[in-house]
Amino acid sequence: MSFDRISMIGLGYIGLPTAALFAARGVPVTGVDVSQRVVDTINAGKIHIVEPELDGIVHKAVTEGWLRASTTPEASDAFIIAVPTPFKADHEPDLSYIEAAAKAVAPVLKAGDLVVLESTSPVGATEKMSVWMAEARPDLSFPQTAGEEADVQVAHCPERVLPGQVVRELVENDRVIGGMTARASRMAVELYQIVVRGDCVVTDARTAEMCKLVENASRDVSIAFANELSVLCDGFDIDVRELISLANRHPRVNILQPSAGVGGHCIAVDPWFLIASAPEQARLIRQAREVNDDKPKWVLDKGRDAILETLSAAPGRTMSDITVACLGLAFKPDIDDLRESPALAITRDFGRLGCRVLAVEPHIEELPGDFDGLPVALTPLDKALETADIVIVLVKHTAFRSLREAIPEGRTLIDVVGI
Repeated sequence: MSFDRISMIGLGYIGLPTAALFAARGVPVTGVDVSQRVVDTINAGKIHIVEPELDGIVHKAVTEGWLRASTTPEASDAFIIAVPTPFKADHEPDLSYIEAAAKAVAPVLKAGDLVVLESTSPVGATEKMSVWMAEARPDLSFPQTAGEEADVQVAHCPERVLPGQVVRELVENDRVIGGMTARASRMAVELYQIVVRGDCVVTDARTAEMCKLVENASRDVSIAFANELSVLCDGFDIDVRELISLANRHPRVNILQPSAGVGGHCIAVDPWFLIASAPEQARLIRQAREVNDDKPKWVLDKGRDAILETLSAAPGRTMSDITVACLGLAFKPDIDDLRESPALAITRDFGRLGCRVLAVEPHIEELPGDFDGLPVALTPLDKALETADIVIVLVKHTAFRSLREAIPEGRTLIDVVGI
């Protein structure tokens, strides 16, 4: 079949690049987002996120009429849903965004359409989405009741891209296509082959959902091992990075580097979907999550110890007299994405201690709203280094690479990422 128009539901870090790439291939695309600001920004040919190459692609697609944004879904031949899937306070998956998206597209569905869920989801979420659409459109048939003959076919295709390289990886990476039926898989393969040069590998919807969760849980476990090593080595007064370098000389060992914790919308979230689904069986996955979630607390303790040492060396100074520079707020190097960032949480917690905090993040222009009322100021790197008593490196941004030479003598340096 041919896809005369595609709708992308959700225009965030995955949805907007995906929509832009389809549009760049000469397919009319309607991007849908609940934020009027996002819609207006895109319709002006601009972007609201930081991603290399994306601004030029979006500007060209909008200018030439291939991409248009709206707050309301419109009739299309394929709908790709890429909305957030956070977890609730108890780490239970929150599918409310997927449900809202399913109910939003349901009124404009027609026989022959394909709906693909890209949002990282717990196992069974694609089937739930299909049920929600069926409840809203009893005049159409869906795979759970009509199988191959369903009016609307449904599939799952998880994204697997690296922020900062999204445009390239959306094209080059293999895609896992999990249809609720074989027909849905065939349609989804045809859809993604418009832009994907990697292989489109077919499986069923539940396996596709599980695949993304397993990929990120595997990485989370590996990171947890490195983070736990850093805590052990600190107690033994051993340089953890030298240790890892030596251990990695073994031909079958490849230990990752420790960090301030794990952030982002994938690795810090997805393993909890597996834990919530099988709490008794996912024991190692849970332990890794707890190790990585504890690392920011350990960093805060290291900073607190440095503050107390500084105070003891200068009688008469109080906590409010101490200035701490927190370098990096994003969840990984050289991007502006703050989602689930351990560096962001650590910086916020230093502000709650009562000391003055200088937050250095070259990729953003203002602090998030939850910093209101805290003694935290977004500050240029040179001013922060000049002013701070204690400098804590939380993210391995390229802008910080020559940091050691730039720190004035007498400052306390805590380098969490080995820069």
